[in-house]
Amino acid sequence: MSRIHSGRKGRAGSHRPYPVRPPTFETLEKAEVIEEATRLAKTGVSPAQVGTILRDSHGVPSVRAITGQRMVPLLAANGVKPDLPDDLQALLKRVVHLQRHLSTHPKDLSNGRGLSLMESRIRRLALYYKRHKILPEDWRYTSATAVLQVE
Repeated sequence: MSRIHSGRKGRAGSHRPYPVRPPTFETLEKAEVIEEATRLAKTGVSPAQVGTILRDSHGVPSVRAITGQRMVPLLAANGVKPDLPDDLQALLKRVVHLQRHLSTHPKDLSNGRGLSLMESRIRRLALYYKRHKILPEDWRYTSATAVLQVE
């Protein structure tokens, strides 16, 4: 596969294999991991950051290995579903940062092009999420709503 907006090839690399059973050194039980994950998510931490905190602070190598579910469905089952998916939220944050940069540096044409490419990536991702009923049908990307949704 190739990258979207360049003539280069994509990133390649190995991925961590999905473990079949929970690790033997794990001290937390399944209920404790779920409780800690929902507690962290209720404080406003993204699902990716919840997994990182559980890994670094509590010694949970993989939430999926212990609970049998991925992080987002696990949080959704416990009533803590994020408003926007993580990848879309990260793109919106980058767009807002670029908009602020371009407001102070209007002649930065290469970042202006990067902003338009990033906005097209957001629109493409939004179509995907609307098709799969993750985003509501009336959700639209505008630069003003991006600032509001990031903050």
